[in-house]
Amino acid sequence: MSQDVSIEVVNNQKGFEAFIRFPFQLYKNNPYWVPPIIKDELETIDPQKNPVYQNADARFFLARKNGKIVGRTAALVNWLEVRQLGKKKMRFGWFDVIDDLAVTKALFEAAEAFGKEHQLDYAEGPCGFSNLDKAGLLIYGFDEVSTMITLYNAPYYRQHLEALGYEMQAKWVEYEIKIPDFETSPEKVKRFSELVMNRHQLRLIRFQSTQQIIAYVDEMFKLLDQTYNKLQTYVPVQDYQIENYKKRFLPYVNPNYIKCIVNKEGALIAFSIIMPSFARALQKINGRVGLLGYYHLYKALRKNDKASFYLIGISPDFQNKGLTAIIFDEMQKLFNKMHLSTVETNPELEENTAIQALWKNYEHRLHKKRATFSKSLK
Repeated sequence: MSQDVSIEVVNNQKGFEAFIRFPFQLYKNNPYWVPPIIKDELETIDPQKNPVYQNADARFFLARKNGKIVGRTAALVNWLEVRQLGKKKMRFGWFDVIDDLAVTKALFEAAEAFGKEHQLDYAEGPCGFSNLDKAGLLIYGFDEVSTMITLYNAPYYRQHLEALGYEMQAKWVEYEIKIPDFETSPEKVKRFSELVMNRHQLRLIRFQSTQQIIAYVDEMFKLLDQTYNKLQTYVPVQDYQIENYKKRFLPYVNPNYIKCIVNKEGALIAFSIIMPSFARALQKINGRVGLLGYYHLYKALRKNDKASFYLIGISPDFQNKGLTAIIFDEMQKLFNKMHLSTVETNPELEENTAIQALWKNYEHRLHKKRATFSKSLK
């Protein structure tokens, strides 16, 4: 460790606030970084507020150089992943640092010691406690505005990790999709949507209020587990985490943007969650949600020209049976009604070709790539 770099374990409220605020200083002049909401970040890492700690442990580190904060990271362990899935993995997240390899080295020596202390075999990140937390180091698309649900970082982060022996592991891709008007949208999507609905006797549910959505949220998470449980990074979401996600994310949901499909018995077989883009609003409020902050968020929720595809869940029994045509047909109608012209996808694992095939009928571009990086702790 460089003599002028010191590492401290965060263990009090003042330290946690400094931990969360560091990237605000690091990226304050970067037009592509989207600030998180400080209160949400603090509650996520607080064992008294985040129920994930029922099955997780964490340690948070700050790096100082000549007394000034110059980096941060967290070492995490999800015990469900270790004990139920047999993956003895230390997750690392909340990784931000100045362009100084000595600082990164000192941070990761401390984080890796946490992993060895818990007898874990390897480290991987950046990621959060579970699959619904932000994950993936940005490796392409540094001049693209980030989103509310993704990480942003400078190009040198990858160089630092590779210099410390970390190798690329899981890879994600993100797309920007242009939405035409309904008349010029792909005709086969419109025709196929109606055909699939009639063939399988399906019914589409449209929501008018957030309260109506709540009745379906638990079923959505169960369907999410069925949709993604074969992917390499998936860890089952627990009931107490679902309650926490309801509290955190439902306030940002516009009910018009959520669609559910049920079978003839009324059971949920597919859903899609789209969120208006909050990127510009979050840049304006810069982490603080006061009266003006609520105004900017509400405005983004109701009036926007851009959206983000957050999640799609489809029952295994109905995968590859054309349900995506129904989802896209509805998306098309919604976007035209709301005057939305562009949608960004949530990061999709590169191996998840079934999801990426959804965009083939629309004008699209691969505009961001990200990856997790892994290293043996033995």
